[in-house]
Amino acid sequence: MDTNGKSRTKRKNEDRALKMLGQELMDLSAEQLQNIDIPDEILDAIRFARKITRHGARRRQIQRIRALLRDADVESIQNSLETIKHGDNRQTLAFKKTENWRDELKEGNRALIEEILGICPDAERQRLTQLARNANKEYLSGKGVKFSRILFRYLSRISNSLSFSKSDEE
Repeated sequence: MDTNGKSRTKRKNEDRALKMLGQELMDLSAEQLQNIDIPDEILDAIRFARKITRHGARRRQIQRIRALLRDADVESIQNSLETIKHGDNRQTLAFKKTENWRDELKEGNRALIEEILGICPDAERQRLTQLARNANKEYLSGKGVKFSRILFRYLSRISNSLSFSKSDEE
């Protein structure tokens, strides 16, 4: 045992976890990385590591990031990462739900219009009906996707304030 009272195995496991955290941070986009409260020194080390192409040098830089993370508030960084992951999942679910609505309306499901009007307070019945009718005509004739795209954009706009859960996907 060392002076901190931690066994060698526990220290190694913590180091592996910090290495994985550093790797996850390196995989984030620059925009996502800006949204996390990370000390500037770690942020600079991550940016530098992304530029490195040589395996050995990259490995050493990841070790440096791991060492810097030992002194950082790892719990808040992990919470921010979870928020980013869940936010991405919600966006994906909303996109899929909007796609499903568009496809059903395009194929002629008029009953869905009433459901959408009940769910989305910003929806305009006349506009939605018109777009669905035009997309359906276009779908049946097989000529282009112009109205289908317009319908999708409209559905995205009226549903942007909704939060979709996994049960809504079905």
